[in-house]
Amino acid sequence: QVGAEYMEVKSLNNRNSGQAFEVILKSPTDLSPDRAQSLTVAAYRKAPSLRDLQKKLDAAEERRRSQEQQVLKQLAEKREHEREVLNKAHEVNNNYSKMAEEKLNHKMEVSKENRTARLSALKQRLREKVKVRRNKEVQSELSG
Repeated sequence: QVGAEYMEVKSLNNRNSGQAFEVILKSPTDLSPDRAQSLTVAAYRKAPSLRDLQKKLDAAEERRRSQEQQVLKQLAEKREHEREVLNKAHEVNNNYSKMAEEKLNHKMEVSKENRTARLSALKQRLREKVKVRRNKEVQSELSG
């Protein structure tokens, strides 16, 4: 909403169809003579004292320190997060390596067991063939 001191309304003419108005908006810095101005405030503005300047400098220094602490805190949090991510990556990598090693050891052990079983089966068949051959030789000697 625009306040009444910032606008001027003029009635142009009355018609059967209605009324016409002209609304003139004034800027807040309008220096028209019909509006009271407060120009004297700036003239009486006192010069800043040494104490006021020192307060402002101290406040600025405090803001700078606070901002620096905040930046350092954010950097420390970021480093901690990076450290956690790296530790997690190392842990995942170590777990993967252990699982791969266990799988490989299991596979090698199964392979070794299969090889041993095949060799045992071959030796058993060879023994049986040798036994059958001896029996045939013994039978052929007895019958011959």
